[in-house]
Amino acid sequence: MRLAGIVPAALLAACLAAPVAFAQDQQAAPAPAATTGVGTAPDGSKTEGGQAATKDDLGKYTLEDGRPTYHITNDGTMDWFTYSGYRRYHAECHVCHGPDGMGSSYAPALANSLKTMTYEEFTETVVNGKQNVGHGTADQVMPAFGQNLNVMCYLDDLYIYLKARADGALGRERPSKREDKTKAYGANENQCFGRPN
Repeated sequence: MRLAGIVPAALLAACLAAPVAFAQDQQAAPAPAATTGVGTAPDGSKTEGGQAATKDDLGKYTLEDGRPTYHITNDGTMDWFTYSGYRRYHAECHVCHGPDGMGSSYAPALANSLKTMTYEEFTETVVNGKQNVGHGTADQVMPAFGQNLNVMCYLDDLYIYLKARADGALGRERPSKREDKTKAYGANENQCFGRPN
């Protein structure tokens, strides 16, 4: 991964709300295979593969291996990160990738891509971009968003929302129930944008 070369490590730590060591550890060990499909976690909620998820003070749920995940309760209440990811996706990504991650004539359906794409591959692609020359009827280029704080400050949110869509945990409708944004999330958001708390 070239993350540290594109975005300063301090900014990455603030934007991703995870220690930089996590990204460095992932370089040494192979990335875990993407889990496909929603399942029922021990607490009765929908999570990736039905794995137990732990909630931190930001309101982010993570799996045992440290990957962020969605958390949707039986009554349809989703975690803040999934809801925020929905909002951020439709503010920054849907123009190319289509509403609800369903794709367009010139950009792939991310709701399908994240069925097999790992968290690390997603992060690498968003931060550094990607170019597929000569595929289909035109060259396909994903611009690098490593310097765009409107994307980088919500990178995990975007991943979590799209993973929930890919796994079938969320439909195409606008989310109606969500957890509240935590104070820690708001402080982290302000830090990422360089705003005072």
